[in-house]
Amino acid sequence: MNDGMNSGAIKTKLIAAKERWAREGRLLTGKPSRREEDRLPPGQRKVTDWPVLDLGVKPNIPLAQWRLSIDGLVEQSMRLDWDAFRALPQSDLMSDIHCVTAWSRFDNRWRGVAVMDLLERVQPKPEANFVVLHSFDTYTTNLPLEEFAMEGALLATHWEGKPLTIDHGGPVRAIVPQLYFWKSAKWLKRIEFIAADRPGFWEERGYHNFGDPWREQRYG
Repeated sequence: MNDGMNSGAIKTKLIAAKERWAREGRLLTGKPSRREEDRLPPGQRKVTDWPVLDLGVKPNIPLAQWRLSIDGLVEQSMRLDWDAFRALPQSDLMSDIHCVTAWSRFDNRWRGVAVMDLLERVQPKPEANFVVLHSFDTYTTNLPLEEFAMEGALLATHWEGKPLTIDHGGPVRAIVPQLYFWKSAKWLKRIEFIAADRPGFWEERGYHNFGDPWREQRYG
């Protein structure tokens, strides 16, 4: 069996497993938590490594070919190559990761372009209410514009002082730390601003549409 067939079989198996988790409500504790009282959301365990989770496909995009499109309901659409993206203001931020598969990693140091700096340039239109993040592996995820615009949201190129690896979504991935990490799309290709909400890949397969770890919004 060739690599393409293997990758397809792995992806199908992983999707089926996670759809089953959503139907069964796996990992849900039912215990409320408030972020000001407890740094670890309900049902989570703290880890010190960074587990690799994907669908068995890791797009390897050479920097010379990488492009990021920002379009939809914005005043100024952009299509950035690597040099143009790196020429934008760079920010260093620290945040925690909370994965829907029940692990959390504290104090991750990121470097990249703050979402607020990007929004200042593209200027979302008044009717823009939601954002869809598109990845080079065809993955998508949706979130409200106000969540994407939160302080701490970043388009990251570096983690712990080193360029993001392909395993973890390099060369650029979204970081939306206040939501479960499936909302922080890897291998970012396009940022689309829309008026009406449109569920993404996992949201269509039983995951919660919003994904607040403090409310344990794992599944819809």
